Amino acid sequence: MSWREVAVGGHPVAYGVVGHGSPVVFLHGFGLTHRTYAGALRRLSGMGVRVYAPALPGFGGTPELPPRRRNLAGYAHWLAAFLDALGLDEPVTLVGHSFGGGVAIQSAHDLGDRVARLVLINSVGGAAWSPADGRVRPIRERPLWEWGAAATGDALATRPPVSALVTIAIDAVVNAVRNPRAVLRIADLARTADLRRELVELADRGLPVTLLWSHSDTFIPRASFESLRAALRNPPVLTVAGCHGWLIGDPDGFGNAMAAVLDERAQGVA
Repeated sequence: MSWREVAVGGHPVAYGVVGHGSPVVFLHGFGLTHRTYAGALRRLSGMGVRVYAPALPGFGGTPELPPRRRNLAGYAHWLAAFLDALGLDEPVTLVGHSFGGGVAIQSAHDLGDRVARLVLINSVGGAAWSPADGRVRPIRERPLWEWGAAATGDALATRPPVSALVTIAIDAVVNAVRNPRAVLRIADLARTADLRRELVELADRGLPVTLLWSHSDTFIPRASFESLRAALRNPPVLTVAGCHGWLIGDPDGFGNAMAAVLDERAQGVA
């Protein structure tokens, strides 16, 4: 995997690139960087695609978005500039994990025919939460302490290789130290994202969208996943074992899952 830099809006942006073939752009999750997913991205490149993985604004040294663009539409605008900087003028497949999934949804909505396909991995944006009483509530009502408990439990259960664990720790600490206010702002953006309207419009447009979901995810509630699914009117879904960060700890499993997702002959729900 090659690690490079490109200027976007006058600022250097680090990104990884690996493989050969049609372009796939991978968008990482909250608090991490593109490097955290190196094993999974190398495995993905074996599907005959060329993977580009940028460090999103606010993470990995990429400056936070300007104040007026600190929203998901701002991230979509930034991604268009990143594609321009790389000279990628053909339609890309967008693959987004967690917060990166929210950025991918908004980008697919806003960038039109620059996006050929969308793959959402344990993505934010469903905006639903179900507390112990079983009622479905807006996700912004989910207590912060429960978010924290879910994130901690998921991280412990993911059990990535030692090398990946070290990268995760370094990414999280460096991001927090570099710009703690940005991390907090983006955390709130990820926590409250409601992209159901955009998903309905993508379904109306006929954009191919696949949901990739791990059934033991506690960080993104099941109700939120089902909300995404309903907005897309029951798109293809591939369900795998594992927690929220499963693809970091199991690159081979991720590669196998993506092989099924990218197989245009694959149909229905697995």
